[in-house]
Amino acid sequence: SQMELIQADDIFDIHTDPVEIRRSMSNSSMAVGLKELAAGNGDAFLSAGSTGALLVGATAFVKRIKGVKRAALAPIMPSATGCFMLIDGGANLDCRPEMLQQFGLMGSIYINKIMEVPSPRVGLANIGAEETKGGELQLEAYQLLKQSNINFIGNVEARDIPLGACDVVVADGFAGNMILKSVEGMGALMIKELKDMFFASTKTKIAALLLKAQLKQFKKRMDYTEYGGAPLMGIAKPVIKAHGSSNPNAFKNAIRQAKEFVQKEVIHEIIANL
Repeated sequence: SQMELIQADDIFDIHTDPVEIRRSMSNSSMAVGLKELAAGNGDAFLSAGSTGALLVGATAFVKRIKGVKRAALAPIMPSATGCFMLIDGGANLDCRPEMLQQFGLMGSIYINKIMEVPSPRVGLANIGAEETKGGELQLEAYQLLKQSNINFIGNVEARDIPLGACDVVVADGFAGNMILKSVEGMGALMIKELKDMFFASTKTKIAALLLKAQLKQFKKRMDYTEYGGAPLMGIAKPVIKAHGSSNPNAFKNAIRQAKEFVQKEVIHEIIANL
């Protein structure tokens, strides 16, 4: 077998303060794995554990790419035109404009390399499409993104994001997490409503049978497990955060995602562009 097992005696509970991973939980599987990655004994790290602990641990043990202000959680979400990256999805609740500028650059490189989208469209999540919309953070970030060497298309409103307004959505972690949870919730609602509709009577069950292939494809497109996990962008080596309720399919796709993260040299490209 090519698999090596490493003993990790401690358990990092989901309710534990994330900063504890640097201290008392140093022998948890997450801490041990991140230290092994930092030491060069692995190419990538994948976890479905505490998001906060993974962010703290990756920053403390693996370190950020030199010049990157903050690492960001970047989930891949379904849209009408395929998928989009949301960056930041909740790692940094308070952001500075230059952080959002870096999020746009890192997200653009990832989508270009992993999803093979030429010149990804980068949008700034905002309350209106006009350049004058938003608070101080959005106004300053808009100007920085406009000056960046990326395909910045301007502000995007939340309602347009699932419709394929752009390939990379840049947001502070607070707004990003609200978008993330809203899209997930709406997807779950749509699937539930379709089930209720098609199983309402014998006639609708027959209709469901006729549309079985299309319904299966629709469910697959709305399923987060198909996209793997959320990369921690800005960390010096590939780290992937899988969903806490990941099934075997989610882990399979997250492992595939980690493999591509390494092979397509995303981090090298980020370093070159920074």
